[in-house]
Amino acid sequence: MNNWSIGKRISYATAAAGLLDIGMAAITANAKGRAVAEMLRSVASGPFPGASKWGDLGSVVGLVVHFAIMGVMAAVFMFVRERSSWLRAHSLVGGAIYGVILWLVMYGLVLPLRFGAPFPSPNPVEILLQLFAHVVLVGLTIGWVSKR
Repeated sequence: MNNWSIGKRISYATAAAGLLDIGMAAITANAKGRAVAEMLRSVASGPFPGASKWGDLGSVVGLVVHFAIMGVMAAVFMFVRERSSWLRAHSLVGGAIYGVILWLVMYGLVLPLRFGAPFPSPNPVEILLQLFAHVVLVGLTIGWVSKR
């Protein structure tokens, strides 16, 4: 049996998946010629529409928003896992499935409602990058940490 408390697993999953995901976002932003600070302000502008004009504060708020969202994602998985014998037995498969669900929610619901983003993206490379981030970096990471 797992000797880590659920709070500890949520914290570690949030940190690990959050760092991997924001790292990929930073690399992707740089590859597109976009500053990481600008990308972080864009994250902050989800809940705080004026954040894109806040300078460094907007970037810090974007990082906080990112990890807050990741914390919710990790907590939902951990709490559902605690109540599901299948998910406890298949945490990695469940994490991958959860990553697809997170991708559908983020790109099919949240971003279109908040920013009018098209779903799915017309660019297949963008879809693959999005799925990689959500399935591998977030879902599988959360699933793996949940087993610790």
